[in-house]
Amino acid sequence: MKDIKVTDSILYVGADDKTLDLFESQYIIPNGISYNAYVILDEKIAVMDTVDARKTEEWMKNLDEVLGDKAPDYLVVSHMEPDHAANIKLLMDKYPQMKVVGNAKTFAMIPQFFDVDLTDRTVVVKEGDTLGLGKHTLQFFMAPMVHWPEVMVTYEQSEKVLFSADGFGKFGALDAEEDWTCEARRYYFNIVGKYGAQVQALLKKAATLDIQIICPLHGPILKEDLGYYIGKYDIWSKYEPEDEGVFIAYASIHGNTAKAAKELAEMLKEKGAKRVAIADLSRDDMAEAVEDAFRHDKLIVASSTYDGGLFPCMEDFLAHLKAKNFQKRKVGIMENGSWAPQAARHMKAAFEAMKEIEICDTVVTIKSTMTEENRKTMEELAEQFV
Repeated sequence: MKDIKVTDSILYVGADDKTLDLFESQYIIPNGISYNAYVILDEKIAVMDTVDARKTEEWMKNLDEVLGDKAPDYLVVSHMEPDHAANIKLLMDKYPQMKVVGNAKTFAMIPQFFDVDLTDRTVVVKEGDTLGLGKHTLQFFMAPMVHWPEVMVTYEQSEKVLFSADGFGKFGALDAEEDWTCEARRYYFNIVGKYGAQVQALLKKAATLDIQIICPLHGPILKEDLGYYIGKYDIWSKYEPEDEGVFIAYASIHGNTAKAAKELAEMLKEKGAKRVAIADLSRDDMAEAVEDAFRHDKLIVASSTYDGGLFPCMEDFLAHLKAKNFQKRKVGIMENGSWAPQAARHMKAAFEAMKEIEICDTVVTIKSTMTEENRKTMEELAEQFV
């Protein structure tokens, strides 16, 4: 077991998963993922969530090591998604006197996953309720749609620890040597991003608490510079740009649209753009492209026309942005089409369906390969994005 202590009486019993290829069957995780679970040792013992079925054996071993011959009194379920709740029935069967702590929505959902008798096994909590363990007191706050309807977070009052469910989580195993912000941002916008208003509501609740430690269900335990992490969540959940700069996302069939997008990127740099990022939507990680679109204050999309519409990866990208509530950005458009360019029309319509999007009037239309006239229009477009 990883030798991780949250405090002397709050211990980590989770597990890293370094062999899963896609998290939620869609997000690449080159450095794995952690399934975090915790135990609070007191007169009454509380287990804080379980883990994914892929790591049941390791989790049970960790739990046995911490508990010894003791039995937990409570299992607190903050989130019913299977990567955290897969072992509820297993733990209930092993410890028949243990009670499960959750809210009304939790207990409506448990029978959808498990054939289990909940009679006399439940502690139903609502907003602000507390549960005493001895020296520790748990207080529960509902966090609906962050990012499932039954989600709640738990604040331990004596040691000032927030068990934040999927909030403040990130991709990557606990021993991954990588920047927190990059993988936390990719995690946030692709998984939680749609629910900015709900995250804002949760942050307002958190602001009333004296939080010294954050224990998420994925990623490292946060003990220092908490204002930094909370500040990032505030920016992200308000859909505000994090960096001034331009992100160019292109969808190219034979390379000509790609060439134009790369040339535009160089124009932007030469004109003094503070930051320019570019992605090939056919080959680069879609989740990272979504992350970069939200990170920057300006976006330029470049797509080939395909079957009278958009090249599929661009269509997919725009669908992801709409699903995640993309808004408050300036957008530029480039299209390519050998005989009937239509991509710009479709991209413009997609952005018009989003909130507070400023669409630049200058549209670059390429027919097969770039011309000097195209380059002049690209220069005009670049001028409006620096």
